Amino acid sequence: MDLDRQTPMLLPCDLREWVPEDHIVHLILDAVEQIPTAHFRVNDRGTGSPQYPPCMMLALLIYCYATGRFGSRGIEAATHSDVAVRYLCANLHPDHSSICEFRVANEAAFRAAFVSVLQLARELRLTRVGTVSVDGTKIQANASKHAAVSYQRAGEMIAELELEVQELVARAAQADAQEARETLDLPAELARREKRVAALQQARQVIEARAKELAAAQQAEYQAKQARREAQREAGQKPRGAEPVPPSETPDPKAQYNFTDPESRIMKAGNGAHFEQAYNAQAAVDEQMLIIGERVSTAPNDKEQLAPTVAVISPVVALEVKAILIDSGFYSEAAVRSVEQTPAGGPTGITVYAAVEKHSHHKTVADLLPQPEPAVPGPEASAKEVMAHRLKTAAGKALYKLRKQTVEPVFGIIKEVMGFRRFLLRGRAKVGREWTLVCVSYNLKRLFTLKNLAVAG
Repeated sequence: MDLDRQTPMLLPCDLREWVPEDHIVHLILDAVEQIPTAHFRVNDRGTGSPQYPPCMMLALLIYCYATGRFGSRGIEAATHSDVAVRYLCANLHPDHSSICEFRVANEAAFRAAFVSVLQLARELRLTRVGTVSVDGTKIQANASKHAAVSYQRAGEMIAELELEVQELVARAAQADAQEARETLDLPAELARREKRVAALQQARQVIEARAKELAAAQQAEYQAKQARREAQREAGQKPRGAEPVPPSETPDPKAQYNFTDPESRIMKAGNGAHFEQAYNAQAAVDEQMLIIGERVSTAPNDKEQLAPTVAVISPVVALEVKAILIDSGFYSEAAVRSVEQTPAGGPTGITVYAAVEKHSHHKTVADLLPQPEPAVPGPEASAKEVMAHRLKTAAGKALYKLRKQTVEPVFGIIKEVMGFRRFLLRGRAKVGREWTLVCVSYNLKRLFTLKNLAVAG
Protein backbone atom coordinates (compact mmCIF):
# COMPACT_ATOMS: atom_id res chain seq x y z
CA MET A 1 0.00 0.00 0.00
CA ASP A 2 1.36 3.41 -1.00
CA LEU A 3 1.49 6.22 1.58
CA ASP A 4 0.35 9.61 0.39
CA ARG A 5 1.58 12.42 2.63
CA GLN A 6 1.12 15.15 0.04
CA THR A 7 -2.66 15.38 -0.40
CA PRO A 8 -4.11 18.07 1.90
CA MET A 9 -7.30 17.59 3.90
CA LEU A 10 -10.29 18.88 1.99
CA LEU A 11 -12.10 19.98 5.14
CA PRO A 12 -10.68 21.34 8.44
CA CYS A 13 -10.24 18.60 11.02
CA ASP A 14 -12.19 18.53 14.30
CA LEU A 15 -9.70 17.86 17.10
CA ARG A 16 -12.50 16.48 19.28
CA GLU A 17 -12.61 13.50 16.96
CA TRP A 18 -8.89 12.90 17.45
CA VAL A 19 -8.98 12.89 21.27
CA PRO A 20 -10.91 9.93 22.77
CA GLU A 21 -13.70 10.66 25.25
CA ASP A 22 -11.85 8.73 27.96
CA HIS A 23 -8.63 10.74 27.57
CA ILE A 24 -7.11 12.33 30.71
CA VAL A 25 -7.08 15.76 29.06
CA HIS A 26 -10.87 16.02 29.54
CA LEU A 27 -10.57 15.41 33.29
CA ILE A 28 -7.82 18.04 33.56
CA LEU A 29 -9.93 20.63 31.72
CA ASP A 30 -12.96 19.88 33.93
CA ALA A 31 -10.86 20.25 37.10
CA VAL A 32 -9.21 23.51 36.00
CA GLU A 33 -12.51 25.10 34.96
CA GLN A 34 -13.66 24.89 38.62
CA ILE A 35 -10.95 27.33 39.73
CA PRO A 36 -12.15 30.94 40.16
CA THR A 37 -10.35 33.30 37.79
CA ALA A 38 -9.49 35.58 40.73
CA HIS A 39 -6.66 33.17 41.59
CA PHE A 40 -4.86 33.87 38.31
CA ARG A 41 -2.39 36.67 37.79
CA VAL A 42 -3.17 38.58 34.60
CA ASN A 43 -2.14 41.85 32.99
CA ASP A 44 -4.83 44.25 34.17
CA ARG A 45 -3.45 47.15 32.12
CA GLY A 46 -4.97 45.71 28.97
CA THR A 47 -1.87 46.65 26.98
CA GLY A 48 0.72 44.58 25.15
CA SER A 49 0.19 41.32 23.30
CA PRO A 50 -3.12 39.44 23.71
CA GLN A 51 -3.11 37.28 26.82
CA TYR A 52 -3.59 33.54 26.69
CA PRO A 53 -6.57 32.32 28.75
CA PRO A 54 -5.18 31.54 32.23
CA CYS A 55 -7.26 28.35 32.58
CA MET A 56 -5.74 27.09 29.34
CA MET A 57 -2.20 27.88 30.53
CA LEU A 58 -2.74 26.07 33.83
CA ALA A 59 -4.29 23.04 32.12
CA LEU A 60 -1.37 23.02 29.67
CA LEU A 61 1.18 22.92 32.50
CA ILE A 62 -0.71 20.24 34.44
CA TYR A 63 -1.15 17.98 31.41
CA CYS A 64 2.48 18.31 30.33
CA TYR A 65 3.80 17.68 33.86
CA ALA A 66 1.51 14.64 34.15
CA THR A 67 2.93 13.29 30.89
CA GLY A 68 6.58 13.94 31.69
CA ARG A 69 7.30 17.26 29.95
CA PHE A 70 8.62 19.94 32.29
CA GLY A 71 10.79 22.39 30.33
CA SER A 72 9.01 25.40 28.84
CA ARG A 73 10.56 24.82 25.40
CA GLY A 74 9.43 21.19 25.40
CA ILE A 75 5.91 22.30 26.38
CA GLU A 76 5.90 24.88 23.59
CA ALA A 77 6.93 22.17 21.11
CA ALA A 78 4.08 19.94 22.35
CA THR A 79 1.53 22.59 21.35
CA HIS A 80 2.54 21.83 17.76
CA SER A 81 3.18 18.07 17.84
CA ASP A 82 0.82 16.58 20.46
CA VAL A 83 -2.81 16.22 19.35
CA ALA A 84 -4.15 16.30 22.95
CA VAL A 85 -2.16 19.48 23.66
CA ARG A 86 -3.41 21.11 20.45
CA TYR A 87 -6.96 20.26 21.55
CA LEU A 88 -6.31 21.63 25.05
CA CYS A 89 -4.88 24.88 23.63
CA ALA A 90 -7.51 25.17 20.87
CA ASN A 91 -4.66 25.36 18.35
CA LEU A 92 -2.99 28.27 20.16
CA HIS A 93 0.77 28.09 20.62
CA PRO A 94 2.04 29.99 23.68
CA ASP A 95 5.77 30.59 23.50
CA HIS A 96 8.20 29.22 26.08
CA SER A 97 8.68 32.65 27.65
CA SER A 98 4.95 33.00 28.38
CA ILE A 99 4.82 29.46 29.76
CA CYS A 100 7.79 30.08 32.06
CA GLU A 101 6.42 33.41 33.28
CA PHE A 102 3.02 31.88 34.02
CA ARG A 103 4.63 29.06 36.01
CA VAL A 104 6.59 31.53 38.14
CA ALA A 105 3.77 34.03 38.76
CA ASN A 106 0.73 31.87 39.59
CA GLU A 107 1.32 30.24 42.94
CA ALA A 108 -2.25 31.05 44.06
CA ALA A 109 -3.67 29.29 41.00
CA PHE A 110 -1.58 26.17 41.69
CA ARG A 111 -2.76 26.02 45.30
CA ALA A 112 -6.37 26.56 44.22
CA ALA A 113 -5.95 23.73 41.71
CA PHE A 114 -4.64 21.46 44.50
CA VAL A 115 -7.80 22.13 46.54
CA SER A 116 -10.11 21.77 43.52
CA VAL A 117 -8.70 18.35 42.66
CA LEU A 118 -9.28 17.10 46.21
CA GLN A 119 -12.82 18.51 46.14
CA LEU A 120 -13.40 16.69 42.85
CA ALA A 121 -12.06 13.47 44.38
CA ARG A 122 -14.50 13.83 47.28
CA GLU A 123 -17.41 14.45 44.93
CA LEU A 124 -16.48 11.27 43.06
CA ARG A 125 -16.08 9.45 46.40
CA LEU A 126 -12.53 8.45 45.54
CA THR A 127 -10.81 9.58 48.75
CA ARG A 128 -10.08 7.56 51.90
CA VAL A 129 -8.41 9.81 54.42
CA GLY A 130 -8.74 7.99 57.74
CA THR A 131 -5.11 6.86 57.64
CA VAL A 132 -2.46 9.19 56.18
CA SER A 133 1.18 8.40 55.45
CA VAL A 134 3.78 11.17 55.66
CA ASP A 135 7.19 11.00 54.01
CA GLY A 136 9.79 13.07 52.20
CA THR A 137 11.98 12.54 49.17
CA LYS A 138 15.06 14.34 47.92
CA ILE A 139 14.62 16.06 44.55
CA GLN A 140 17.60 17.67 42.87
CA ALA A 141 17.84 21.45 42.82
CA ASN A 142 18.55 23.36 39.62
CA ALA A 143 22.15 23.74 40.76
CA SER A 144 25.29 21.65 40.80
CA LYS A 145 26.78 20.50 44.09
CA HIS A 146 30.14 21.54 42.61
CA ALA A 147 28.95 25.16 42.78
CA ALA A 148 28.93 24.92 46.59
CA VAL A 149 31.54 25.84 49.18
CA SER A 150 31.87 24.79 52.81
CA TYR A 151 32.15 27.23 55.72
CA GLN A 152 35.72 26.17 56.44
CA ARG A 153 36.83 26.21 52.79
CA ALA A 154 35.26 29.66 52.28
CA GLY A 155 37.40 31.01 55.10
CA GLU A 156 40.53 29.44 53.62
CA MET A 157 39.74 30.86 50.17
CA ILE A 158 39.19 34.36 51.60
CA ALA A 159 42.63 34.23 53.22
CA GLU A 160 44.20 33.03 49.95
CA LEU A 161 42.48 35.74 47.90
CA GLU A 162 43.46 38.48 50.36
CA LEU A 163 47.12 37.44 49.99
CA GLU A 164 46.74 37.58 46.20
CA VAL A 165 45.22 41.05 46.47
CA GLN A 166 48.21 42.21 48.53
CA GLU A 167 50.56 40.73 45.94
CA LEU A 168 48.75 42.48 43.09
CA VAL A 169 48.80 45.81 44.94
CA ALA A 170 52.54 45.38 45.54
CA ARG A 171 53.11 44.65 41.82
CA ALA A 172 51.16 47.76 40.89
CA ALA A 173 53.21 49.91 43.28
CA GLN A 174 56.46 48.41 41.96
CA ALA A 175 55.44 49.05 38.35
CA ASP A 176 54.59 52.66 39.18
CA ALA A 177 57.92 53.17 40.97
CA GLN A 178 59.96 51.74 38.08
CA GLU A 179 57.68 53.21 35.40
CA ALA A 180 57.61 49.71 33.94
CA ARG A 181 54.81 48.21 31.93
CA GLU A 182 52.84 45.58 33.83
CA THR A 183 51.76 42.58 31.74
CA LEU A 184 48.73 41.87 33.94
CA ASP A 185 45.50 43.86 33.84
CA LEU A 186 45.86 44.75 37.51
CA PRO A 187 42.55 46.64 38.00
CA ALA A 188 40.58 43.76 36.46
CA GLU A 189 42.46 41.13 38.49
CA LEU A 190 41.93 43.10 41.69
CA ALA A 191 38.24 43.63 40.98
CA ARG A 192 37.75 39.91 40.23
CA ARG A 193 39.33 38.84 43.51
CA GLU A 194 37.53 41.48 45.55
CA LYS A 195 34.23 40.35 44.06
CA ARG A 196 35.07 36.75 44.91
CA VAL A 197 36.00 37.68 48.49
CA ALA A 198 32.68 39.52 48.90
CA ALA A 199 30.76 36.46 47.63
CA LEU A 200 32.64 34.14 49.99
CA GLN A 201 32.08 36.47 52.94
CA GLN A 202 28.38 36.52 52.14
CA ALA A 203 28.40 32.70 52.00
CA ARG A 204 29.94 32.51 55.47
CA GLN A 205 27.45 35.04 56.84
CA VAL A 206 24.52 33.01 55.50
CA ILE A 207 25.93 29.81 57.01
CA GLU A 208 26.42 31.59 60.36
CA ALA A 209 22.83 32.89 60.26
CA ARG A 210 21.56 29.37 59.52
CA ALA A 211 23.51 27.99 62.49
CA LYS A 212 21.97 30.59 64.82
CA GLU A 213 18.48 29.88 63.46
CA LEU A 214 18.94 26.13 63.96
CA ALA A 215 20.27 26.62 67.50
CA ALA A 216 17.26 28.79 68.38
CA ALA A 217 14.88 26.15 67.00
CA GLN A 218 16.59 23.40 69.02
CA GLN A 219 16.74 25.41 72.25
CA ALA A 220 13.14 24.64 73.28
CA GLU A 221 13.66 20.89 72.81
CA TYR A 222 16.92 21.05 74.80
CA GLN A 223 15.21 22.90 77.65
CA ALA A 224 12.34 20.39 77.66
CA LYS A 225 14.80 17.48 77.92
CA GLN A 226 16.63 19.22 80.76
CA ALA A 227 13.36 19.87 82.58
CA ARG A 228 12.32 16.20 82.29
CA ARG A 229 15.66 15.01 83.62
CA GLU A 230 15.46 17.45 86.51
CA ALA A 231 11.95 16.24 87.32
CA GLN A 232 13.20 12.64 87.32
CA ARG A 233 16.01 13.53 89.70
CA GLU A 234 13.58 15.27 92.06
CA ALA A 235 11.41 12.14 92.00
CA GLY A 236 14.41 10.04 93.00
CA GLN A 237 14.76 8.43 89.56
CA LYS A 238 17.94 8.13 87.55
CA PRO A 239 17.61 9.90 84.17
CA ARG A 240 18.11 7.62 81.17
CA GLY A 241 20.58 8.21 78.39
CA ALA A 242 23.36 10.72 77.97
CA GLU A 243 23.14 14.27 79.21
CA PRO A 244 21.62 16.47 76.42
CA VAL A 245 24.08 18.80 74.73
CA PRO A 246 23.03 22.46 74.44
CA PRO A 247 22.64 23.65 70.83
CA SER A 248 25.61 25.59 69.47
CA GLU A 249 25.51 28.69 67.28
CA THR A 250 28.93 27.83 65.85
CA PRO A 251 28.60 26.68 62.23
CA ASP A 252 29.67 23.20 61.23
CA PRO A 253 32.93 23.53 59.22
CA LYS A 254 31.35 21.29 56.56
CA ALA A 255 28.15 23.35 56.28
CA GLN A 256 27.58 24.22 52.61
CA TYR A 257 26.48 27.27 50.62
CA ASN A 258 25.58 27.00 46.94
CA PHE A 259 26.23 30.01 44.73
CA THR A 260 23.71 28.97 42.04
CA ASP A 261 20.77 28.28 44.38
CA PRO A 262 21.73 29.45 47.88
CA GLU A 263 18.55 28.08 49.47
CA SER A 264 19.17 24.50 48.33
CA ARG A 265 21.27 22.12 50.45
CA ILE A 266 23.67 19.22 50.06
CA MET A 267 21.61 16.19 51.09
CA LYS A 268 22.07 12.44 51.30
CA ALA A 269 20.11 10.67 48.58
CA GLY A 270 19.67 7.13 47.29
CA ASN A 271 19.37 5.71 50.84
CA GLY A 272 22.56 7.52 51.79
CA ALA A 273 24.54 6.14 48.84
CA HIS A 274 25.49 9.58 47.51
CA PHE A 275 24.99 13.32 48.02
CA GLU A 276 22.98 15.72 45.87
CA GLN A 277 22.26 19.44 45.78
CA ALA A 278 18.58 19.09 46.57
CA TYR A 279 15.39 20.05 48.34
CA ASN A 280 13.38 17.84 50.70
CA ALA A 281 9.93 17.45 49.08
CA GLN A 282 7.30 16.44 51.64
CA ALA A 283 3.91 14.79 51.04
CA ALA A 284 0.99 13.49 53.09
CA VAL A 285 -0.81 10.70 51.20
CA ASP A 286 -4.20 9.08 51.83
CA GLU A 287 -5.16 5.42 51.46
CA GLN A 288 -6.06 5.95 47.79
CA MET A 289 -2.55 7.28 47.06
CA LEU A 290 -3.78 10.85 46.62
CA ILE A 291 -1.54 13.63 47.93
CA ILE A 292 -3.56 15.63 50.47
CA GLY A 293 -0.75 17.84 51.80
CA GLU A 294 2.54 19.02 50.32
CA ARG A 295 5.42 21.35 51.09
CA VAL A 296 9.15 21.78 50.45
CA SER A 297 11.80 21.86 53.17
CA THR A 298 15.48 22.78 53.08
CA ALA A 299 16.26 20.44 55.99
CA PRO A 300 18.50 17.53 54.93
CA ASN A 301 16.54 15.10 57.16
CA ASP A 302 12.96 14.67 58.35
CA LYS A 303 13.59 15.04 62.09
CA GLU A 304 11.51 18.21 62.48
CA GLN A 305 9.20 17.84 59.47
CA LEU A 306 6.25 15.91 60.93
CA ALA A 307 4.25 18.77 62.46
CA PRO A 308 4.77 21.23 59.55
CA THR A 309 3.77 18.59 56.98
CA VAL A 310 0.67 17.52 58.90
CA ALA A 311 -0.24 21.20 59.25
CA VAL A 312 -0.47 21.66 55.46
CA ILE A 313 -2.98 18.82 54.95
CA SER A 314 -5.81 20.39 52.97
CA PRO A 315 -8.82 21.57 55.00
CA VAL A 316 -10.95 19.72 52.44
CA VAL A 317 -10.03 16.43 54.14
CA ALA A 318 -8.15 17.39 57.34
CA LEU A 319 -11.02 16.65 59.74
CA GLU A 320 -11.22 13.05 58.51
CA VAL A 321 -7.62 12.19 59.48
CA LYS A 322 -7.44 9.72 62.38
CA ALA A 323 -4.00 8.09 62.05
CA ILE A 324 -0.60 9.31 60.80
CA LEU A 325 2.04 6.80 59.68
CA ILE A 326 5.73 7.83 59.67
CA ASP A 327 9.14 6.17 59.62
CA SER A 328 11.81 6.57 62.29
CA GLY A 329 13.33 9.60 60.56
CA PHE A 330 10.30 11.71 61.51
CA TYR A 331 10.02 10.53 65.09
CA SER A 332 10.61 12.69 68.12
CA GLU A 333 8.60 12.84 71.31
CA ALA A 334 7.92 16.56 70.86
CA ALA A 335 6.76 16.14 67.23
CA VAL A 336 4.36 13.31 68.09
CA ARG A 337 2.97 15.24 71.04
CA SER A 338 2.33 18.35 68.93
CA VAL A 339 0.47 16.36 66.26
CA GLU A 340 -1.63 14.33 68.69
CA GLN A 341 -2.74 17.43 70.58
CA THR A 342 -5.95 18.82 69.08
CA PRO A 343 -5.54 22.35 67.69
CA ALA A 344 -8.51 24.71 67.62
CA GLY A 345 -10.61 23.80 64.60
CA GLY A 346 -8.23 21.02 63.62
CA PRO A 347 -8.65 17.28 63.24
CA THR A 348 -9.52 15.44 66.44
CA GLY A 349 -8.27 12.18 67.86
CA ILE A 350 -5.16 11.77 65.69
CA THR A 351 -2.84 8.90 66.62
CA VAL A 352 0.71 8.73 65.27
CA TYR A 353 2.30 5.38 64.38
CA ALA A 354 6.10 5.57 64.03
CA ALA A 355 8.58 2.77 63.42
CA VAL A 356 11.05 3.36 66.24
CA GLU A 357 12.58 -0.13 66.24
CA LYS A 358 14.43 -1.97 63.49
CA HIS A 359 12.79 -5.13 62.22
CA SER A 360 14.27 -7.86 60.08
CA HIS A 361 12.71 -8.32 56.63
CA HIS A 362 13.01 -12.08 57.09
CA LYS A 363 9.91 -13.71 58.56
CA THR A 364 10.40 -16.84 60.65
CA VAL A 365 7.74 -19.51 61.06
CA ALA A 366 6.95 -18.09 64.51
CA ASP A 367 6.39 -14.64 62.96
CA LEU A 368 3.76 -16.08 60.63
CA LEU A 369 1.75 -17.59 63.48
CA PRO A 370 -0.83 -15.54 65.43
CA GLN A 371 0.94 -13.45 68.04
CA PRO A 372 -0.42 -12.54 71.49
CA GLU A 373 -1.02 -8.88 72.17
CA PRO A 374 2.08 -7.35 73.85
CA ALA A 375 1.86 -6.23 77.45
CA VAL A 376 0.84 -2.62 77.96
CA PRO A 377 3.83 -0.48 79.07
CA GLY A 378 3.78 0.75 82.64
CA PRO A 379 3.55 4.39 83.73
CA GLU A 380 7.36 4.62 83.93
CA ALA A 381 7.78 3.69 80.25
CA SER A 382 9.32 6.29 77.98
CA ALA A 383 7.44 7.81 75.02
CA LYS A 384 9.59 5.74 72.66
CA GLU A 385 8.66 2.52 74.46
CA VAL A 386 4.98 3.45 74.29
CA MET A 387 5.33 4.05 70.54
CA ALA A 388 7.13 0.72 70.04
CA HIS A 389 4.26 -1.06 71.84
CA ARG A 390 1.73 0.77 69.64
CA LEU A 391 3.27 -0.74 66.51
CA LYS A 392 3.46 -4.23 68.00
CA THR A 393 -0.30 -4.44 68.47
CA ALA A 394 -2.40 -6.16 65.81
CA ALA A 395 -4.10 -2.86 64.94
CA GLY A 396 -0.76 -1.05 64.71
CA LYS A 397 0.75 -3.70 62.44
CA ALA A 398 -2.28 -3.66 60.13
CA LEU A 399 -2.23 0.12 59.84
CA TYR A 400 1.50 0.43 59.30
CA LYS A 401 1.41 -1.97 56.36
CA LEU A 402 -0.51 0.74 54.47
CA ARG A 403 2.53 3.01 54.45
CA LYS A 404 4.48 0.86 51.98
CA GLN A 405 1.41 0.70 49.75
CA THR A 406 0.74 4.46 49.66
CA VAL A 407 3.40 7.12 50.08
CA GLU A 408 6.42 5.18 48.79
CA PRO A 409 4.73 4.26 45.48
CA VAL A 410 3.65 7.90 45.07
CA PHE A 411 7.26 9.10 45.03
CA GLY A 412 8.14 6.22 42.72
CA ILE A 413 5.46 7.27 40.21
CA ILE A 414 6.51 10.93 40.34
CA LYS A 415 10.16 10.08 39.72
CA GLU A 416 9.96 7.03 37.46
CA VAL A 417 6.66 7.31 35.57
CA MET A 418 6.31 11.09 35.32
CA GLY A 419 10.10 11.46 35.24
CA PHE A 420 10.29 14.42 37.61
CA ARG A 421 13.70 14.24 39.31
CA ARG A 422 14.91 17.84 39.19
CA PHE A 423 13.31 21.20 39.89
CA LEU A 424 13.49 23.72 37.08
CA LEU A 425 13.05 26.78 39.30
CA ARG A 426 15.42 28.12 41.96
CA GLY A 427 14.82 29.37 45.47
CA ARG A 428 12.60 27.75 48.09
CA ALA A 429 9.50 29.82 47.26
CA LYS A 430 9.61 29.04 43.55
CA VAL A 431 10.56 25.42 44.14
CA GLY A 432 7.57 25.08 46.51
CA ARG A 433 5.38 26.48 43.73
CA GLU A 434 6.68 23.90 41.29
CA TRP A 435 6.22 21.06 43.79
CA THR A 436 2.57 22.09 44.17
CA LEU A 437 2.22 21.88 40.39
CA VAL A 438 3.84 18.42 40.40
CA CYS A 439 1.45 17.23 43.13
CA VAL A 440 -1.60 18.60 41.29
CA SER A 441 -0.48 16.85 38.10
CA TYR A 442 0.14 13.60 39.97
CA ASN A 443 -3.24 13.79 41.73
CA LEU A 444 -5.13 14.25 38.46
CA LYS A 445 -3.21 11.37 36.94
CA ARG A 446 -4.08 9.21 39.95
CA LEU A 447 -7.69 10.42 40.00
CA PHE A 448 -8.01 9.46 36.33
CA THR A 449 -6.80 5.94 37.17
CA LEU A 450 -9.13 5.61 40.19
CA LYS A 451 -12.10 6.81 38.13
CA ASN A 452 -11.41 4.22 35.44
CA LEU A 453 -11.02 1.49 38.06
CA ALA A 454 -14.34 2.49 39.64
CA VAL A 455 -16.07 2.33 36.25
CA ALA A 456 -14.48 -1.04 35.45
CA GLY A 457 -15.41 -2.43 38.86
